[in-house]
Amino acid sequence: MNGMHIGEVSTLLGISADTLRYYEKIQLVPTIARTGAGIRVYVERDLSRLRFIKRAQKMQFSLREIAALLKMREDPQHARDEVRLLTGNKLDEIEERLQDLQVLRNELRLLLNLCSASKDGCPIIERIDSKEC
Repeated sequence: MNGMHIGEVSTLLGISADTLRYYEKIQLVPTIARTGAGIRVYVERDLSRLRFIKRAQKMQFSLREIAALLKMREDPQHARDEVRLLTGNKLDEIEERLQDLQVLRNELRLLLNLCSASKDGCPIIERIDSKEC
């Protein structure tokens, strides 16, 4: 049987063997073909699916969302509206996180400036230790 074993796939794609097994367990990837000795053998179709999963994760899609995208991937012309909606929602989430990160960045800059100017105590520790959330 031609293909790659789990260790080779792990090295090639930078996905741990445990994660590869987990993806199969939760059916994110279909059952992987096995040799007579039970060793998983990944073929190009499997590798393509795993690359898709990895790229989608980098775009911050959850495993549940990736499962939906994988179903849509089978018939992209009929799933365009669904893909567009899911991607638009993800973009909205990312935009919200970016705003939160900008607020955090500004607060940390302020604390660093206060700390540099302070001769008493540590404004950074005091702020983290405050009762405000």
